[in-house]
Amino acid sequence: MYSKILVPLDGSKTAESVLPLARSFARALQIPVELLGVIDIVEVAYQVARDRVAILTSLVNDATGRLTEYLEGIAQNFPTGTARCTIKTGSAAEAIINSGATDKQTLIALATHGRSGLNRWLLGSVAEKVLRGGSNPTLVVRARDDKHPSWAMATLKRIIVALDGSELSEGILPYVKDLAKQLDLEVTLIRLYGGLSAAGDGFYSPHQVDALTARLREETVAYLESKIEEMKRQGLNKISFAAKEGLEADEILAFARETPDTMIAMCTHGRSGVQRWALGSITERVVRHSDNPVLVVRGS
Repeated sequence: MYSKILVPLDGSKTAESVLPLARSFARALQIPVELLGVIDIVEVAYQVARDRVAILTSLVNDATGRLTEYLEGIAQNFPTGTARCTIKTGSAAEAIINSGATDKQTLIALATHGRSGLNRWLLGSVAEKVLRGGSNPTLVVRARDDKHPSWAMATLKRIIVALDGSELSEGILPYVKDLAKQLDLEVTLIRLYGGLSAAGDGFYSPHQVDALTARLREETVAYLESKIEEMKRQGLNKISFAAKEGLEADEILAFARETPDTMIAMCTHGRSGVQRWALGSITERVVRHSDNPVLVVRGS
């Protein structure tokens, strides 16, 4: 399903937070890794007079040398021959998106909140731009103070798959199926129902609210059970479901925190740009606030 893993790095320890998971994926999936460094010189170029272009060129050359040496050092922590280094100049987000666009089977893996040196680019905003403007599957990891060393191997035990009952959200399932098989992961499908917090304002009686909630739960459970049967027929055995009442993003985040070594998987709409994602603010809030890695796949 994936041909390679594209890992953008900016030289910071926080950006390196994605490396343990990228290394685990590369080993389990037996695919190569491309370490991408981007020198963002757009703002610098605007401030350099034409008669001082040589200074800009010198700065870029120096930054390229340092970044190349840094990436080559990181590459040594991967099995020999599986990681190559690429340096590009320009906008970080555009460079990442364009690099991924050359091969739709590339998995982009990046951490949030990394910045350093001449190419100071905030991976928080870069990650959001990549998710909104790119078309590749993207794995987002939030940097943490207690992060493992960059040369460590991450451990995953479970994937939580957020569904909303639509065919669009189910676009994540083929990716989950392949990952679960190759990484020997448990899979939990989760769907939320309810949203009747304002039901006591005179529009519904308590009895009506209880009856409607019960019906919504039954429909949710029936839907999840049908999806589990489908995936079992496709060879997945370690699979379960959770039907939760409440606010979608909050429940997904809380549920993921209950089990260590868990990844969340979600699907977004096929549109790019500033259009809202298919799961609306749910997907965006999960990506922004999750302490767990989040795999986001753009629907077709």
